[in-house]
Amino acid sequence: MNLLPLLIIIPLLGAIIVLLMRSCAKPWHDAVTFITLIALSVIAVLVQTGVVSHGMMVFNPGSVVPGLGTIAVADGLTGLMLITINTVITCMVIFSIDYINRFEDSALYYFLILMTTAGLNGVLISGDLFTLYVFMEIAVISAYVLTAFTNEPESLEASFKYAVIGGVSSLLILCAIAFIYAETGSLSFHEIAIAWNRPEHFLTVLVMVLLIVGFGIKSTLIPFSSWVPDAYTAAPAPVAGIFSGAVSKVVGIYALMRLLYNIFGFDAHIMSVVGWLAVASIIIGVTLALYQWNFKRLLAYHSISQIGYMILGLSLGTPLGIAGGLMHLINHSVFKPLLFLNAGSIEHTSNATTLKDMGGLAQRMPVTGATSLIASLSISGIPPFNGFWSKLLIIFACVQSGKFGFAVIAVAGSILTLASFTKVQRYAFMGPLNRAAQSIGEATMLMRLSMIILTVLCVSMGVLLLPGVYEVFLEPAVRALTVGRHYGVAIEKLLQ
Repeated sequence: MNLLPLLIIIPLLGAIIVLLMRSCAKPWHDAVTFITLIALSVIAVLVQTGVVSHGMMVFNPGSVVPGLGTIAVADGLTGLMLITINTVITCMVIFSIDYINRFEDSALYYFLILMTTAGLNGVLISGDLFTLYVFMEIAVISAYVLTAFTNEPESLEASFKYAVIGGVSSLLILCAIAFIYAETGSLSFHEIAIAWNRPEHFLTVLVMVLLIVGFGIKSTLIPFSSWVPDAYTAAPAPVAGIFSGAVSKVVGIYALMRLLYNIFGFDAHIMSVVGWLAVASIIIGVTLALYQWNFKRLLAYHSISQIGYMILGLSLGTPLGIAGGLMHLINHSVFKPLLFLNAGSIEHTSNATTLKDMGGLAQRMPVTGATSLIASLSISGIPPFNGFWSKLLIIFACVQSGKFGFAVIAVAGSILTLASFTKVQRYAFMGPLNRAAQSIGEATMLMRLSMIILTVLCVSMGVLLLPGVYEVFLEPAVRALTVGRHYGVAIEKLLQ
């Protein structure tokens, strides 16, 4: 049985069931959502196992329902991303079980999360531009509503801003799709990859600009990230974790790199522009973060900076750079959601959102304090935590490619990141206990469990570079991009 359709069918069914059970008690909503996401995580692992064992997987719905032209495709990159986002969203839901008690409509909350998950899974397995676009819109429209879920003025404003800028990015991407179709007569990835023969310079540049700006907005790349601080700050903490750990990675980085590598083929000039945008994101994002006192807003700017590291590695085009970029992508999908959960844990127990209103919280919230410390060291690139290994690969890849300036910027970004999170630890968790925090306690058991799971991953994910483990997870993903436009040829062979 082909597992790929289940990655979309299961979350859609789960979303419908949760909505139909809206009048039932909240534990039923929790149970349906959790079981759905556990099933998706298991299927994601099985897909990756199948890809490693048998190579690329393809599902052709036209063989079941004649007339359907779309296909579903999974390779090593797809499998790695599926495992990452479904695991992260599962952890966010575990945290949400107690966190969303403050909200009245848990069914709507879980419905939107499952719709977001269905959209992200759909983007990852899409085999044509139109299907990718449809699932991307399902994911981001759900994200717009989740941003406004608290129904407070600042969240409504942030959601509106996110929707307007996101709508502009979607329009740019749609225009690029129209030009591609006009040139190739197809929307299927494999047919475009085979038919795209570098048309006149103007059309190539126009399509590339539309795609880079369109997906750059969704991936939070500088200078297209003005919506990020407001959206990440206003959204509930687990939702912000999903945004940073899953949404920006799939509808931004994954989609852009799939197109630039596998559909149009690696172009050194285009990737050089992308690389400069990446280093600008690293420095500008972390510099702005240094001036923030709102915990979640500080984390939002760090998301911009860390996205820069991922895209920098991927823009180099070397196996080492791609490995570093992809490893940092999955590392960031662990430590950044963990930091948002730390912020949410503090907000849930004390209502404090700014660092100056905190202080000495490690005494009252030891699990939150310890997990925050490890996440802070991870994002700062301190050994032996996971962020160190991926940043090290990216820096080595820059040196290997002769881009010494980029390597220096990457190191400087890590130093400034450490300075920023030293401030977080100093004002939020260390020092004397804030008088207002005397009566608060630790987060609930489920909230602590989700933070502990992510912390264990921060400590252990360096094993991805070990022989035997690397060949199962990272190597197939790196190979999926380095094959370039042969991706289309491989799909064509499987469909014959």
